[in-house]
Amino acid sequence: MSETTSNFLYIATIVAFILALRFLSSPRRARLGNQIGAVGMAIAVAVTLAREGLSITWWMIGALVVGAAVGVVGARRVQMTAMPQMVALFNGVGGGAAALIALSEFDRLAPLPGRVSGSQTAGILISALIGSISFSGSLVAFGKLQELVSGQPVVYPGQRVGNALVLAAALALAVAAVSTEEIWLLAGLIVIALLFGILLVLPIGGADMPVVISFLNAGTGVAAAATGFALHVPVLIVSGMLVGASGTLLTLMMSRAMNRSLGNVLFGAFGLVPEGAAADATADGRSARATTPDDVAVMLAYARRVVFVPGYGLAVAQAQHDLARLGEMLEERGVDVKYGIHPVAGRMPGHMNVLLAEANVPYDELYEMERVNPELPQTDVAVVVGANDVVNPSARNQPGSPIYGMPIIDVDRTSSVVVIKRSLSPGFAGIDNPLFYEPNTVMLFADAKQALENLMAAVKSV
Repeated sequence: MSETTSNFLYIATIVAFILALRFLSSPRRARLGNQIGAVGMAIAVAVTLAREGLSITWWMIGALVVGAAVGVVGARRVQMTAMPQMVALFNGVGGGAAALIALSEFDRLAPLPGRVSGSQTAGILISALIGSISFSGSLVAFGKLQELVSGQPVVYPGQRVGNALVLAAALALAVAAVSTEEIWLLAGLIVIALLFGILLVLPIGGADMPVVISFLNAGTGVAAAATGFALHVPVLIVSGMLVGASGTLLTLMMSRAMNRSLGNVLFGAFGLVPEGAAADATADGRSARATTPDDVAVMLAYARRVVFVPGYGLAVAQAQHDLARLGEMLEERGVDVKYGIHPVAGRMPGHMNVLLAEANVPYDELYEMERVNPELPQTDVAVVVGANDVVNPSARNQPGSPIYGMPIIDVDRTSSVVVIKRSLSPGFAGIDNPLFYEPNTVMLFADAKQALENLMAAVKSV
């Protein structure tokens, strides 16, 4: 393949990746964005093999077949509740691949003194360092989300100093590897970076995993771009920086959505709540009021406007289709139905959007937090389905709360609130929710799927 042809196809690939990102910003076009991105990646792989004049071996064919099979089967079989774990794993694999390529390229180039450019050296070291951190950190994030590792922050005395020393050791090995061109030093750098990735993510609580996944995804993008410099592959540089830039912006946006800095997310050990703090919100002796599906059905059937606020409990119960059907039933009765989406509801960015899109909820009924909050004072009933911290009024009016200042969906400002939840247990933040004890709130204690099925049956009979 000529260089002109390959460069033209690389430009087409870059355009495909940019369009994919553009379309992924809208639920209506997200599927098309994924398809365009997949086509772009297929072109990039094919052109790279042809451009470098590589002979296709059985090992390469086997790797392509195994990788494609794992990707297709995994994506089709994974439950929506496990989608964040899958994203963490796929992201980690990308970082690990970048680190292995760096090791291989260093081994190939080190015996050739004077033939290794500065950009290649920098690319190799950045790929090895950041790719390894992203790989091990993503595995820990997977373990926390899968509940193989405690979702609570895992801390130890002198943690920050220890982490700084580990990172300093990795950087020292990087300098030594460049100076001596010894492959074992780069291998040592990768091992130390893997350890640092584990130590970085362990102290972060489960509530912050969406931000961590996005942050590590940005790191994988940077590692991929650095690999592009090491291999002199422009499309890898551009695509890696697209991922790095978009992941960084998303990370900062989510941190801002929780009114916290990225440093606080990564180093604040959020979720370690002092003993007794959870009880402070209910120290006045108030109790939650339980209700029945029949009573809630009457409230919904005769309401003018209803806003549903989904959370991770909806995903756990696989109840998104039931919620969509209940919404359709209410609309048939002339009720104005909307869905309020908090940016960090669930366990990954856009989790609730994807969940409801899967259930064919109309896109124009999905309202982001900034759009739905002005509607709530004129809303008759807000139904919270499996959400907790994202509707906790402590974030607005309790300065001592760990989540104080975090923007929330203001369901407490509606005329009536129905909270569908299995118990009064706290959410990821580990603190009680005063919303449950407000005079305009009633609790429907049940699994989300069972509760919604009961509500549909009750609405039919109203």
